[in-house]
Amino acid sequence: MIWITIALLIGLLALSIPIAAALAALGLTLDYFYSFLPLRLALGEMSWGVSTDFILFAIPLFVLLGELLLRSGIAERMYGAMSQWLSWLPGGLMHSNIGTCTLFAAVSGSSVATAATIGTVAVGEIERHGYNERLFLGTIAAGGTLGILIPPSIVMIVYGALTETSIPQLYLAGIIPGLVLAGFFMITVIIACVWRPAWGGDKIAISWGQRWSTLPDLGPPLIIFVVVIGSIYSGLATPTESAALGVLMALVLAGWKGRLTATMLREALEGTMRTTAMIMLILIAATFLSFVVTSVGIGRQVTELITDSGLTPMQTMWMIVGLYLVLGMFMESLSMMIATVPIITPVVISMGFDPIWFGVLMMLLLETALITPPVGLNLFIVQGVRTKGQIRDVMIGSFPFVVAMLAMIVVLVLYPDLAMWLPNNVGR
Repeated sequence: MIWITIALLIGLLALSIPIAAALAALGLTLDYFYSFLPLRLALGEMSWGVSTDFILFAIPLFVLLGELLLRSGIAERMYGAMSQWLSWLPGGLMHSNIGTCTLFAAVSGSSVATAATIGTVAVGEIERHGYNERLFLGTIAAGGTLGILIPPSIVMIVYGALTETSIPQLYLAGIIPGLVLAGFFMITVIIACVWRPAWGGDKIAISWGQRWSTLPDLGPPLIIFVVVIGSIYSGLATPTESAALGVLMALVLAGWKGRLTATMLREALEGTMRTTAMIMLILIAATFLSFVVTSVGIGRQVTELITDSGLTPMQTMWMIVGLYLVLGMFMESLSMMIATVPIITPVVISMGFDPIWFGVLMMLLLETALITPPVGLNLFIVQGVRTKGQIRDVMIGSFPFVVAMLAMIVVLVLYPDLAMWLPNNVGR
């Protein structure tokens, strides 16, 4: 039954059926052929339960926060400030791409929003300063992935809801690995530009006076980050309430900058509704599929297959990592997590691994999927922002950063304290 399920899922995706429809169709098919009871009758109640989950209300709020930062011009000014402070490194503005993505990820919670926002601001600098186009585009696609690892992360909220894991603890666990991964990306750029200096573009002469003058432009995202994360760990707000505080602060800052208009608000709300509808539809379909998979015994079969394999827990973990790397080539990252985590996580916990640590590892695997062809979503986002050339250029430029991500996955598996140090010493 396991292999039939996998074959059906691959077949539905190969037909280019939307992810939510494919997951729902698979659930209905398994229910019809393998269930003694009509499990589909629970779909309405299940949809209502997912849609009214208080913790998931943070999703549209964080999406709205990212939309407000983009449309108020805060992100553009943030990029300008980062370019002043990081352009002296080999690779110039490519480090600004990564640095700005890191900072924007710390307030938006979305990889797609991060890649689209920074791509829109940065892509015009390629020809202006003579950068290697492929590598430059790769820094945007890879930097954008940090949105699901560095808190506040929308995908971490979904993982926490699916596995009943503490979201504040997950947020703490993602901070150090997120910063280390950003460092890996910058080291990758340095190595590439030392090896091929021409890839690093023209040197940009910037005085210290110019650098200091841009510091106020870094203030708004840092203020929002402190408000969102600080309110959680001070005990003043839940993750959902902190997201609402972040939106309120973004509105105040947009008004202060004179960018809070009816048109801007309408566009931000429209973008929020489109993104939230897509995420929630995938969540509902995947929740139903997980319910069917568990009810017909496929979850038990997966558990037995793994436990009876004779592998040690670490060997099993490497097998799971390999499975997700392959799945990430063909499935959209969020739907891949929602469809598999309810089945895989109980097995992982039974082998003695911490669900918080596994959540961070899952974020890294999802990040890799975002820039792994042929279905890497960030690759298409960056190509869409670029509006010319072939997507192959973005894929080639992203490859060095895939290698950096694989190195980060190895480091996290071998040294789990990288993720667990903050939760063990701060969050408990």
